Amino acid sequence: MDAFLSREVLDGLERARKQAQRKKNRLRLHVGDEVYPLLKLTEDGFEMERDAAPHLRGFVDIYDGARHLATCLVIHSEPEGSLMRYEYKRHTSVTDGPAKDFVVDENAPVALLR
Repeated sequence: MDAFLSREVLDGLERARKQAQRKKNRLRLHVGDEVYPLLKLTEDGFEMERDAAPHLRGFVDIYDGARHLATCLVIHSEPEGSLMRYEYKRHTSVTDGPAKDFVVDENAPVALLR
């Protein structure tokens, strides 16, 4: 059975898919005071909608809601259909606690009681 959908129906389905993806996605890109929504994070970069994508080059911050995930150096972008794909030159994950610059003894006490 062959079923063909008109161009209008296909466009409507694509718009609905993008809208649903935007609603459930909390990923954001911060560049100075500007904030842009991200569609997807990959191992070597991220994707944005081509219409909302600025020409990026330099340091950016990636957030998941209010949680800071990473600081990145963006060097390259290329369009892929309706998406704009950016690549990292450097990707540094942000940690919640202070850096441990010493060796922790595995028998060390967890807390001190008085």
